Formats: sequence, structure tokens, C-alpha cells
Amino acid sequence: MPAELLIALIVVAVVAVGIIGFVVTRRPSSIEREVAQARSPSATVGAPELGNRLSKSRTAIGGALKGVFSRQAMDEDFWNSLEEALIGSDVGVTAAASIVARVRSANPGTPDGARQLLHHEVLATLSGRDRDLHLAGSPAVIIVVGVNGTGKTTSIAKLAKRLDDAGSSTLLGAADTFRAAADTQLKAWADRVGVDIVSGQEGADPASVAYDAVAASKARHKDVVMIDTAGRLHSKKNLMAELAKIRRVVERETGDIDEVLLVLDATAGQNGIAQAKQFQETAGVTGIVLSKLDGTAKGGVVVAIEQELGVPVKFIGIGEGMDDMIPFEPAAFVDALLGP
Repeated sequence: MPAELLIALIVVAVVAVGIIGFVVTRRPSSIEREVAQARSPSATVGAPELGNRLSKSRTAIGGALKGVFSRQAMDEDFWNSLEEALIGSDVGVTAAASIVARVRSANPGTPDGARQLLHHEVLATLSGRDRDLHLAGSPAVIIVVGVNGTGKTTSIAKLAKRLDDAGSSTLLGAADTFRAAADTQLKAWADRVGVDIVSGQEGADPASVAYDAVAASKARHKDVVMIDTAGRLHSKKNLMAELAKIRRVVERETGDIDEVLLVLDATAGQNGIAQAKQFQETAGVTGIVLSKLDGTAKGGVVVAIEQELGVPVKFIGIGEGMDDMIPFEPAAFVDALLGP
């Protein structure tokens, strides 16, 4: 083979390897752009399918509202029944009274007009909140809090998969060292999703595990580090001290914490809000992950949570599959719950 041809082939091979390496190792410069892609319409569930997933809530509230809107007279009993239907779906007493008052003040001439106004007012109640993940750090830090049994561990795994699918490499920190085998459960999920994990011995200092997770994420050039925390509430003083220490350690290493996500079990309804308030006071919650929404007939709890806590629901769990945690979209949710 002539020397000139051999050299040309070598040059072509080197260029090809360089291109392949660039494609394989390339990561978008902005994690927020990656998350925005994960939240695009193609990555969400539309109202028709969401309605099927939320069939328990849709059937319960739909049946109650059908009875209300089938009435002919729009008298005091009509408005009381409408408010009771919303309360029955766990919208909450305060929010239900406020929504019905606004519908009534608009003076709808017919029950169907009231139905359309109800849809509008429920959507308005959920609109205007920032539901994006803000992940500007390097690495970006997400601390996940919530009582055990809410689906916290699986929610962490599902969010890690969403980020990974969007091109953001993620590392998990198993800082729940209080609950026996908590790190084992998280490791199993990490293996299933295909993400790295850093854990400590049972009973180890959670803040030290969080520190190790941040250090490892830096050394391995990860985009996001997500830290699981203990969910015990029977000793609020200890929990507050533990979370405060984790925050101090992480902030010292990264400068800031990008998100503090609280996982709530939708099937707990109003009972979960009291727990949520304790975490909000302790951890500075920036967003809610509402798990098991497909398993409850009281999907209106979304409204109650946002009204009571003033914190946006950012993700909802609508099934057991790895892709069954989706960004919360108010319009699709209200259509699924009340019909378009």
C-alpha cells in the first residue's frame, strides 16, 4: 500500500474517532435546558391518558358533580352541594369555599355555565406557579425529604431516570442511615436505573454521607447529586438538627442547594399536609413530588396542598413503572379530573 494512502487512512480514522468521542461525551452546557426537554409535551402524559390513570378521582368527583349539575334550580342547595363535592375530593374546605364563591359571583345562568366556570377557577387556582426544576449548580444538588412509606425511594429513582434520559448524569446519596436497609433499597433502584450511588453504614452520620456524595459527584463529573434523607417525624428536634447539618455541609461544598423536594403520598389526603408543614418549616421545601396519585379517589388534594403550603407540585406519580412519574401540568390535570 502506498505510504500516501496509508497516511490518508490514518488521518481519516483519527478524525472519525474524534467525532465519535465528541458525540459520546458531549453534554448540554445547561442542565436547565436538559430538564426543559424532559418536561416537553413529548415527555408528558396528555389529558385523555392522564384521565385513565386518575380514574378513581375522575369517577368520584365526576359522579358527585354530575349530580350537582343535573339540577334545574341554581339555589342555595345547589351551591352548597357543589362545595361539598369539592371538599369530598379533598380540595380542602378553604379552597373549596373560595372556588365556589368565585364561580357564584360570576353569575352563571345555567348549571352548564357553572360547570365551565368551575373548570376555569380550579385551573386558575393552580396556575402561575414555577414548576420547573432549577439545577444551576455544578453539580446541581437536590435534597429529597419525606416520611418513610410515601414512595420517597422510588420517586428518587424515577426522577434520576428522567434526568438520565434527558442527558444529565446523576449520582444518588443514601443519607437515610436511620432506617434499616434504606441504602440497600436505594442501591437496588440505582442499579435498575443505571446511576451511581454513595452510601454509608447503618447509623452513620447522614451529613458525612451527603458530603461524600457531593465529593464523589465532583470527582466523577456528575451533573446532579440527589440526596435521600431520613423520614422520621417522631423526634422533630433530631430531624431538624439532622437536616440543618446536611444543608450546612452541602452548602459549604457547593455554595447552594438547588432544590429541596418533599415526597407526599396522595392517598394520605389531608393527613399528609400536617406532615408536610413540619418538613416545610425544617427543610425549606421548594417543590412537591406527589406519589401514588393514581391510587386515590381524592385527587383534589393537589389543590389543597398548594393552597395550604404555598409550594408548587412539580411531579406526580401515576403508576408503578419507571416512566410513571411525570411533570405536573395544571391544564392536563384539571381536564383529566373535571373533563375539558
